Amino acid sequence: MYAYLKGIIAAKLSDRVIMEVGGIGYNVFYPAGRIMQLPPIGEEALVYTYTSVKEDALQLYGFSDREDHELFCMLIAVSGVGPKVAMNLLSELTASQIRMAILSGDVKTLSKAQGVAKKTAERMIVDLKSKVGTAGSMAEAEPVPAGEAVEGDAAEAVEALVALGYPAGEARKAVAHAAAEDVHGTEALLKAALRYM
Repeated sequence: MYAYLKGIIAAKLSDRVIMEVGGIGYNVFYPAGRIMQLPPIGEEALVYTYTSVKEDALQLYGFSDREDHELFCMLIAVSGVGPKVAMNLLSELTASQIRMAILSGDVKTLSKAQGVAKKTAERMIVDLKSKVGTAGSMAEAEPVPAGEAVEGDAAEAVEALVALGYPAGEARKAVAHAAAEDVHGTEALLKAALRYM
């Protein structure tokens, strides 16, 4: 319904902000951990929005950028993940951390958010693993050239880093450093490679 709101921050509450746009105050649910990053009360802000329409409620959910908005839309498409759970995830973790947890199958990290049980986290990983590699910053990420041979777990780790927005050349170097440490498995390589990024 609304792509974004551009207006004055009228109030900051624990889980939402009130934005005044054209003399109207909009109640916008916002990731709790990021409310303080918004401009001070009385200043202008641009907030990307998602409109949730239910039989008994019409609610706006706000995000600082399109990447968070896109990830939120993917999360709520997973069975058992509603807007509140998706907002809890975005309050607890950054979009990059959520994407990395999904790509590496890290149930423990996803389960940190309130309302995300182990089975829900596992379902998110299964449903979104192939999707997060093609969305947001990942769609704009530099492709891995076919001519540079990286195979197996190392190739998957490089793809995951590229999907997170790192340049392909740097991703390959970081994974090569991790592999030189005798690290094996996609998830272990990915975690080790991040130390070199």
